[in-house]
Order: sequence, then structure tokens, then C-alpha cells
Amino acid sequence: MPIPLVNSLASWFLKKRFHQIELFLKYPHEVQNELLFHLLDQAKDTQIGKKYDFASINNYQTFIERTPISCYEDYQSLIEKSRAGEHNIFWPTPIKWFAKSSGTTSAKSKFIPVSQESLENCHYAASKDLLCMYLNNNPNSQLFTGKNLRLGGSKELYKEKGTVFGDLSAILIDNMPFWAEYSSTPSNKVSLMSDWEYKMQAIVDETVNENVTSLAGVPSWMLVLLNTVLETTKQISLLDVWPNLEVYFHGGVSFLPYVDQYKNILPGKNFKYYEIYNASEGFFAIQDRNHSSELLLMLDYGIFYEFIDMSTYGSVNPKVIPLAEVKLKTNYAVLITTNAGLWRYKIGDTVRFTSLNPYRIKVSGRTKHHINVFGEELIIENAEDALKKVCRKTKAEIVEYTAAPIFMKGKEKGAHEWLIEFKTPPEDIHYFNELFDNALKSLNSDYEAKRYNNLTLNKPTINIARPQLFYDWLKQNNKLGGQHKVPRLSNTRDYMEELKTLNKSL
Repeated sequence: MPIPLVNSLASWFLKKRFHQIELFLKYPHEVQNELLFHLLDQAKDTQIGKKYDFASINNYQTFIERTPISCYEDYQSLIEKSRAGEHNIFWPTPIKWFAKSSGTTSAKSKFIPVSQESLENCHYAASKDLLCMYLNNNPNSQLFTGKNLRLGGSKELYKEKGTVFGDLSAILIDNMPFWAEYSSTPSNKVSLMSDWEYKMQAIVDETVNENVTSLAGVPSWMLVLLNTVLETTKQISLLDVWPNLEVYFHGGVSFLPYVDQYKNILPGKNFKYYEIYNASEGFFAIQDRNHSSELLLMLDYGIFYEFIDMSTYGSVNPKVIPLAEVKLKTNYAVLITTNAGLWRYKIGDTVRFTSLNPYRIKVSGRTKHHINVFGEELIIENAEDALKKVCRKTKAEIVEYTAAPIFMKGKEKGAHEWLIEFKTPPEDIHYFNELFDNALKSLNSDYEAKRYNNLTLNKPTINIARPQLFYDWLKQNNKLGGQHKVPRLSNTRDYMEELKTLNKSL
């Protein structure tokens, strides 16, 4: 299809879709309220709908009084029945697809339901909106003159009892219309390979001679792939391999630890980075402006949002509020009710609102991935802001990291232990640590209070990880692949001890 025609069609779709986006921008609470009652009406005759009498719910207060907050463990038995082919349990239409979660908080596999409605009206709708927003902000884009290099999960799809499970990315690739493969690289065959290490070279071999204009994938794994591309082609810049490359669509983990490394291999001010916020449970937010670090919360994808103030999270009566009551600069855990049958479901992520008109957010971390052993409330966002600041001052580059508490023993104070794998280590690790400690103090007043005169916390301990440590740890735990993540912060020492043992073993 000629490029001008593709651009014209995209422009037409963009204008049509923008009217709908303007609707939820102008009337966010009304759109969310209407969506909730539409979901309740759709599911009123399901097992869950009958249990909580969805048919008689006519206001938000009744909804929250009747429908309990849930997590995966609450759904597990129902999901197993659904995977076995039983229908109408938590959603009225048959659910064929289950996204196997790659979360790091539990060794147990999670199978998240993906309905046809969520596939079409959430995941695929968001992909179209992402392109629309990018093209609207960059009218001279030549995106459609080439292909998108996509890096998804490394799992094949598995059929079991009439249903199918696998990485969300594999489900999305498998359900794409046949013509979509022509605008993407590598081929579906290579994209769905299960052997991650073999797959990496196969992707390089298939893509280096393509006209790649955009990239899409998780920053940590995409960086591994792109460095392999440069090693294979003997080039320094990716623009020497793909001269028409113009944008990288990324999500899954924070971009902060990797941004400088990307700028080294993608030099120039014109290259764009667009962030997304999605998960197996749904697609939630999209960067809607060039050079922004904020994400627009998408309110019409069949997802109703609620939020738990993290200062009350885990208490007997956590403070749960709808979108209309959120405030700026407060850390919230996210609750979702979806068109795949998840009802008031805790997804495990935390966000902060940076704008209330429109509703824009930053992902601040995970409900289980923080350190609060000593009342310091250290979250991933603090850690990554501090690391980015210190790396720039010391010209260091980080590959991966994790942190855990050092618990108090006798009269000895507590501390935080950091295990960091550097691509370019700092000249003086003690100076790096001093800057890092001060950066954390400037970003987190609770941490600063606990560090004051070493009142509760001693200065952090930083250990340097050997090259490939985190890669080897993920491989050892069968977690190589585009959707797997290294646990950043933990209140226990489980990950730390495993990694330190492996760090010494080779």
C-alpha cells in the first residue's frame, strides 16, 4: 500500500478517534461511571454477577459495599475452571486466552483472563491510539515507510483443554490480522520462538537488512538485542544500521536506568521515545506528547479505575477512592474492574498523578517492590531517580540492580544493601555511594529522617555485580525473555542472597 495512502487512512482514523478521546478528557468521571454500570450490566448473569447481585447495583457506593477487593489468589480457583472450558463464571463471553504472568513477586504462575472484548477494545485499541498520538504530534513522520521491530516474550502458545495460554505479547501477535505482519519484523515464526538465546540471533539476522523505522519492547531486553545488532554489524550507532529509525515505543520497566545508554547508541535530538503502561490485565496509559515523562490515563478501554492511598495499603480498612477523588503527588495502588471479568482487582502497581486535567500519571513502583523495614518508604521511583542523577555525575552506566534491607542485629543499625551490575563502573565506588545516599535523602524525606545522624539507618552498602550476573540469574530461574523483570526492591533478602551466591560461584 503506498505510504501517502497509509498516512491518509491513519489521519482519518486519528480524527475519528480524537473525538472519542476528547469526550473522556472533557467528562472523565461521567465516562468512567457509565463504563462501570455497563460492565455490571454485561456481567449480571455470570456466577460472580449473581453472587453480588450486580443487577440491583445502581450507584458506586453499593458497588464497593457489595464487591470485595480481590487479588489473584481470590480468582485462582475460578480461573482454573475457566481454563478447563467452563463459561460465564466472571465474564459472560467465553474466554479462550490466558496471559501467563511473568511477575517476580511469586514463583507461582498466574493466568490472567484475556476476553475478546479486552483484546479488541483495550489492547489493540491502545496500539492504534499510540500510533494516532504519535502521528498527530509528528505530522512529518515516515513511520510507514518501513517496519516496526517488535520484541515480545519468549514463550510459545500452549493449548490446554480448549483454551490457550502464553505471554501476552505472544497472544497479541497470534491474534493480529494477517496484514499486520507485513509492517512488523521479525516474522511471527521468529517472534514466537521459545529459546531466548537462539531467538536473539535469529532476530538480528532477520532484521539488520530491513528498513526499520520504529522499535517496540521492554527497555532492558531491547538494549540486549540492540547491542547484539551493533556487535554483529560492527557499527557504533543504530542509525548506521537503520538510517530511518525515528521512535522507540517502550514499557514494562522504568526507562530511567537505561536512557543514557540508549542515547549513546541512538544519537541526535530528533529521535523520539514514547512510553506506554500496560500489563497482562489491560492497557492503562499512553504518553500523549513528545518529550514527556507523563502518561495519559485512558478511560474508555473497558477498565474502571479505583485507587488505594499507599499510606493505608495493607491496613484493615484501606482508603479506596474513585478517579474523581485522587490528588496530586500521592502514591496510590491501582484497582481495576475490567471487560475480562476482573472485579476490583489489585494489579500490584503504584502510580502518582502529575495532572488532574487531564488525568496524567507516572508509574512509581510495585506494592510489593519497596523497602519499608525501618519506616523509610523507599519506592522504585526514588531509587531510579537517584541512580540516574548519580550516574550522570560519575559517568557510570548501569545494566541492572536490586536492593534489600540489612536487618538490625543487637546494637547494630539497619541499612540498605545494593547489588549493581555496571556497564561502565564509576571510578570511585565510595564517592558514588556518598552521592547516591545524598540523592535518596533529597528525594525521600522519610529516608532522610531515618538516615539523620545514622539514627536508624547506616549509609548504604553497594556491591558490584560481575558481568552477566542478572542475566545468569534470570536464566537459572527460567525467566529469560522480553517480559521478565529483575526485582528492584524487596523487604526480604531472598533475591539478594540468591544473587550474591551466584555472584561468587563463577
